[in-house]
Amino acid sequence: MGIIAWIVLGLCAGLIANMLIPGRRSQGLFVTCVIGICGALLGGWLATKLFHVVTLHGFFNLSTWLTAIAGAAILLVAYHMVTSRGSGRSVRSGRSRSLRRARR
Repeated sequence: MGIIAWIVLGLCAGLIANMLIPGRRSQGLFVTCVIGICGALLGGWLATKLFHVVTLHGFFNLSTWLTAIAGAAILLVAYHMVTSRGSGRSVRSGRSRSLRRARR
């Protein structure tokens, strides 16, 4: 597959993986697409290295899409785990703002 096909596959895989993962997501469309492209590459690489399966037969092959979606989902979950650590601060600051408003 060519580089354009990888980019399109990664974009679509990132969007599909984003819909499959439950929960609230705070990243934008651009980050989702970049994670999808990286996930498609990661999924294809892991499939060939770990399982000795060549899944990159073509753009319209089901195994290629499943591998790309799985790789994108893994990276999206990892991204959410890393970025969720800082979410506690925004909740506290939101509470303090509401308390300040209530005192007025």
